[in-house]
Amino acid sequence: MRRSAPQVTSEPLPMSDKPAQGGNSTRAILVQLDFGTGGYAEHLAEFELLAASAGAQTQAVIHGKRHAPDAATFAGKGKAEEIAAAVRLHEAAVVIFNHELSAGQQRNLEKVVACRVIDRSALILDIFALRAKSHEGKLQVELAQLQHLATRLVRGWTHLERQKGGIGLRGPGETQLETDRRLLGKRVALLKDRLKQLERQRAVRRRARNRREMLRVSLVGYTNAGKSTLFNALTKAGAYAADQLFATLDTTTRRLYLAEAGQIVLSDTVGFIRDLPHALVAAFHATLEETADSDLLLHVVDSASPDRDQQIDAVNRVLSEIGAADVPQIVVWNKIDATHAEAGIERDEYARISRVRLSARSGAGLDLLRAALTEIALEHRDRDTAQAGPEQAAEPPPEAAASAS
Repeated sequence: MRRSAPQVTSEPLPMSDKPAQGGNSTRAILVQLDFGTGGYAEHLAEFELLAASAGAQTQAVIHGKRHAPDAATFAGKGKAEEIAAAVRLHEAAVVIFNHELSAGQQRNLEKVVACRVIDRSALILDIFALRAKSHEGKLQVELAQLQHLATRLVRGWTHLERQKGGIGLRGPGETQLETDRRLLGKRVALLKDRLKQLERQRAVRRRARNRREMLRVSLVGYTNAGKSTLFNALTKAGAYAADQLFATLDTTTRRLYLAEAGQIVLSDTVGFIRDLPHALVAAFHATLEETADSDLLLHVVDSASPDRDQQIDAVNRVLSEIGAADVPQIVVWNKIDATHAEAGIERDEYARISRVRLSARSGAGLDLLRAALTEIALEHRDRDTAQAGPEQAAEPPPEAAASAS
């Protein structure tokens, strides 16, 4: 089948006078190709924000249309040469693709453009490495990065294929690539072992919370949908919240007191994004397991985003991947201050609460969300009381202690 020729040219952008988010900026060329799947403008806007979140100073955006990726360079020979020209013109240090590249495509592109080339997965992993603060978060990010790197240690690393030799280097005849694989495997095994220990500790804390029979609620949603802002508005926890992607990586758990229902447990979780690297989902399994074990998910949606329907689908796909697809949800239609919508509660055909419209920033509709949580917490308590034996029902619940993970 004949492939259509790449179209469109690079689009130079003005240099920013301010340093990019996350520390020292790196001059970068961004590449996004259109394969006719729709949502191009929204995907590009998100890509530019991702790059800025990683500390990239965008010099140019390379566009193009193709029916399918080129096997050798993903973008095709002509487009690769266009990227190389942009790299030379802007003295860029890195080229970032908003696509998944194979190890061979990445290697071939680096030969043509004469600088570092990374794909979308590596970009997201880099942002996670920048944002991770807790010991567990750093271990999870390192594990994901090493698992991603393992896919790059396949063929083509000809500079590592040389046999060890010479004075002081003679050994068992192992190639450098084999040594790298072995050492990488050892480090991955060590990280997995440490994370399992932390997972066991997390499970003990989770069982303690379960014995208290408090409603467990997790905030989930697309990155930058306003989860941490909502979490702070409800709990006054002071969790870090910013207008940037993946501002929150480490799950934070707090008690929330509801006047009529008592204490519930509320957790703020990492934001999701479309095409989240599988290695990242696997590495954060222990953290994300908190979500799957919840009684209720508050699915926070940026109602002002033109891409909100696709973002909702992306979150639901990740929830399915971590085993949380069957956990009941209430959609929190956030940022109504930007859309001028009315605060309110919507119910489904069974009179169950399905959506709450609010603004976490302005506080409009927060009382409605508290009322919705109270209604569900009371139902949860009544259900637990009915299932408990008479002796258990007569015992007062133990004192609930604040927890953070």
